[in-house]
Amino acid sequence: MPLEPFAARIMRPLGGVTRITNLTLCSVALVLVATGCTAELAPREHHEPAPIVDRAAASAAVLNDYVQLLQKLIQGAPAEQAEIVATAQKDYETAPTPSRQLKFALVLATPGHPATDQPRAQRLLRELMASPEMLLPGERALAFVQLQQIDDILTVKSENSRLQNDAVRADREKLTTANRRLQSEVDENTRLRKELEEARAKLDAIANIERSLNERKPSNEGRPQ
Repeated sequence: MPLEPFAARIMRPLGGVTRITNLTLCSVALVLVATGCTAELAPREHHEPAPIVDRAAASAAVLNDYVQLLQKLIQGAPAEQAEIVATAQKDYETAPTPSRQLKFALVLATPGHPATDQPRAQRLLRELMASPEMLLPGERALAFVQLQQIDDILTVKSENSRLQNDAVRADREKLTTANRRLQSEVDENTRLRKELEEARAKLDAIANIERSLNERKPSNEGRPQ
């Protein structure tokens, strides 16, 4: 916008009452241009409204991704399974976000592949459930259900292991008791055999003595009475 016509138009109502030097006129014009005219000519910023995040839809999409990943893991060949595990582990170790931690925990918790590690998956899920607000609602529900399932599985495994150990211990104790009884019977038989041999030796000695005495005893047969 030209400064002189604009300034003259602004000063027209003052008539001859006030005289303003060219410098003042230019200064006013510049201020007006800098404030009003710039505001007139410059396009106004248009602020887009912040997008509304549909957490339900996001949760559904994330859960669908998890389901597809775990389906590939279960049905995949060993090479594909190893690749899925390696990728999930690398992503988690590179940037351990809650979502990546959950994905890695789900991969470790899934049976049927060599990298299954349910105790570690349990630890990772417990860490997540300590701050559940960091997860989407669907992820939070999935983590809770998976943790409950792992807790049940590991509890059953622990109980089975305890029962097996108890059974093995009981069998070992029975075997030890039977071996002790058998050894005791063997020792008793050995003792009795030794006593029997000693008794036979004594009887043989007595028989030999009697035989020797009989042989030395003078015979009275054929002598007059």
